[in-house]
Amino acid sequence: MDRRAFLKLAGGAAGVTAGAHIAAFAAKPSPDPLQLRIQTARFRIRDAVTENMVSTAPDAPPPVLRVKQGDRFVADVINAMADPTAMHWHGIRVPNKMDGVPYLTQWPIIENETWRYDFTVGDAGTYWYHPHCMTMQQMALGLTGLFIVEEQRDPGFDGETALNLRDFRLGKDGQFLKLYSARKAARGGTLGTVMTANWQQDPAYDHKSGSLVRLRVGATDTTRIYRLSIEGADGKIIAMDGHPVREPVAWPTENAPLVLGAGQRADIALVMPAQEGKTVVLKHHSGMRSRTLATLRSVGQPFKRNLNELAALPSNEVPDVDLGSSELIELLLGWSPDGLKPNNGLCGSLGYTFWSINRKPWPGDAVKDIGPIAELKLGKSYVLRVRNESPNIHPIHLHGLVFRPLRSNQRKLPSNWMDTITLLRNEVVDIGLVADNPGNWALHCHVIEHQKTGLAGYIRVS
Repeated sequence: MDRRAFLKLAGGAAGVTAGAHIAAFAAKPSPDPLQLRIQTARFRIRDAVTENMVSTAPDAPPPVLRVKQGDRFVADVINAMADPTAMHWHGIRVPNKMDGVPYLTQWPIIENETWRYDFTVGDAGTYWYHPHCMTMQQMALGLTGLFIVEEQRDPGFDGETALNLRDFRLGKDGQFLKLYSARKAARGGTLGTVMTANWQQDPAYDHKSGSLVRLRVGATDTTRIYRLSIEGADGKIIAMDGHPVREPVAWPTENAPLVLGAGQRADIALVMPAQEGKTVVLKHHSGMRSRTLATLRSVGQPFKRNLNELAALPSNEVPDVDLGSSELIELLLGWSPDGLKPNNGLCGSLGYTFWSINRKPWPGDAVKDIGPIAELKLGKSYVLRVRNESPNIHPIHLHGLVFRPLRSNQRKLPSNWMDTITLLRNEVVDIGLVADNPGNWALHCHVIEHQKTGLAGYIRVS
């Protein structure tokens, strides 16, 4: 694709201002840019040091990025690798040209090139960042990190732990196995062999006995659907996908776990046990098996706090959908027509096409004349009816906008603001949104093997 074709594709947002959630904050002087150098890394996850990882440091995971709501975030992403890259700020409603999707919003960042991202962060909450070029390869090798936007007013927590949940496909020697298989890409996706939190197996974090702790949990894996429980503490879920809950979410237990698909996040307020040495355990459940992901330990004399002492999280500025004037758009997720091969572009493909949206698989990067799967008018309300006709689970992520579930044909869903929704087998979900952020916005499954084999497209807001 030449530059003229790229500008035509990416030009839907030209001359239109960003959403109110960004424009509401006064422009601030540019801070010194954060340097994020994408490079090969090595790190001890099991008994041996794992080589050929990808991170922003040679010997550490990608850092937790932290800013205040309303702050200006400036980062220079430097590509020190042979493969191209690009950085997407998952869940953060940024201006379209800052969204980090090659050929849709920017060029790929090639070897030894630097790309500056510069935007004001309008929404508080827990978000994350990952590459959107060579996505399967670089994410599976480690390039995912949490991005925390702190509220302008402190809610009153005594401490915080942020957990980046993700798999690695490692053999007994601690080195990478094949990252995916075509057979599994055509089904649920390829699971890792080692489950980690912050690149560690069952890490432990100390907090004062009886204190109020904010647990931020992000599912940044390429495939896994987490089914989480919390044992040993009282608490409540206060935000999903970064946004304070509008409707309550049940406390996660073994019998009724919290389901987080790839890409989703949860913020949890909990009271640490009053007795020193007691623990709070985050577990994942799969069938009859459970696995501890992380532990919080009570230390010191008790604080004697309770949940009622916390201030309610202030809502982010999200215009609510007007169901009386909304337009219905149907999106069908399913198999791909046979015989199609994707284009590699600079950002690679897996070499197969298995999945599609509305029977049209994403043909790969840098393909000319690919239109949007839907065209939305700026400021108008829409209901997207997302139908999963497959037997596999699909966490569907929409860039640049947020939505809330309205109804499902299988279950009762809390109608909270989200950017990623996990569709069950044969589930049909209506989601409502206001098209308040102009541009071409990617919509795709966050099982990356599904995304890279056809289950992707984009929505145009103009």
